[in-house]
Amino acid sequence: MRTTIKIDDRLLAEAKVQAANSGRTLNAVIEDALREALARRHRRDERRAVELPTFRGSRLSPGVDLDDSAALLDRMEGTAS
Repeated sequence: MRTTIKIDDRLLAEAKVQAANSGRTLNAVIEDALREALARRHRRDERRAVELPTFRGSRLSPGVDLDDSAALLDRMEGTAS
């Protein structure tokens, strides 16, 4: 199908260089780039939500600092003071 589109001058120049370097036509480079962009979007749309496990509890224990991974590890291993 033949159509007319507006493309940024710098982007078009880059596409022409890519076409020349790869020995392909400008049309082929643009089609491949569009296919790749649409495929990425399709894959992103197919991602399903991740269900994270949750646990019931009685909130954070006093003195627990979630930003201190070493202290958390000590506490989980029972070596915390």
